Amino acid sequence: MGLLEGKRLLVTGVLMDSSIAFHVARLAQDEGAQVVLTSFGRTMKITQTIAKRLPQPAPVIELDVQDTEHLDTLAERLVEHVDGLDGVLHSIGFAPKGAFDFMTASWEDVATAVHVSAYSLKALAVAALPLMAPGSSVVGLTFDAKFAWPVYDWMGVAKAAFESTSRYCARELGPKGIRCNLVAAGPVRTTAAKSIPGFEAFEQVWDTRAPLGWDVRDAEPAARACVALMSDWFPATTGEIVHVDGGVHAMGQERTDRSAQAGQHGAGVRLLDVGVVVTHQHLVLRRDDGVPVERPLEPHEALAEQVAQLALARQPHDGPLLDAVQRPLGGAVEADDGA
Repeated sequence: MGLLEGKRLLVTGVLMDSSIAFHVARLAQDEGAQVVLTSFGRTMKITQTIAKRLPQPAPVIELDVQDTEHLDTLAERLVEHVDGLDGVLHSIGFAPKGAFDFMTASWEDVATAVHVSAYSLKALAVAALPLMAPGSSVVGLTFDAKFAWPVYDWMGVAKAAFESTSRYCARELGPKGIRCNLVAAGPVRTTAAKSIPGFEAFEQVWDTRAPLGWDVRDAEPAARACVALMSDWFPATTGEIVHVDGGVHAMGQERTDRSAQAGQHGAGVRLLDVGVVVTHQHLVLRRDDGVPVERPLEPHEALAEQVAQLALARQPHDGPLLDAVQRPLGGAVEADDGA
């Protein structure tokens, strides 16, 4: 008997077979679940094609989380395929190109990022609620929003809002017996991740800091966590964020043995405009009288600085983003397959 035997799942965010959402759908079917996918706009044909690569072809229904009519009619359209829902995967997010420049981003760009990437969790939960019974589970994908990541900018802010939204959903849905949890995945090389300018810097740093190592090409570890959270094995867990990142979230400096294996990125010293000198080991603050004051880097500062130096070593991304983040495509695409 499979872990999800007899369960009925709604899975959003399947754009390619590299998507974490695709692997969630595949594993869920392997574990006995019935799966329905969502997509919309020009991506509908792509998702319908990718759905045929699952162990069992899955139906695809249209859902744009910014379309009120789509949300209002979701339950009645779902009953054409399933008679209820035991789990919902939220793998949706979008940020316009302007949102990846923190200081110059417009409110319009920020509002779009927050609407699609954070508010949509609540909107999707409400839309699916008529089909959900006690014991059901909502699971979302995030990229750890505790830190101010280089290059992530307003998408990082949207992710912080997303994580808070999950906690409020857990509070509101809990009395109905419905759980809401998130999986914080490390960077995975998906369409959504590759759409973020400079995101490849995370790929190079992550494995040197992860005590378990990290493979940016492997979406299955995060997908397994999602499947587990949708199962009956976490009946009293809600409002939680499960980190599937090789252990990076809990580490300080990177392991020296991993640095040696992966190749040193260079000690690197960077003089910041505000009179701060950063190395991979220490932060040197220059007082008004010019006297330097040195202290060790905090763990989050060390990781952020490594990513920043790698990002600065590259030319800015001047070309168009991939279609996955272009608004004409429809906007709401898989968000967090590590992005």
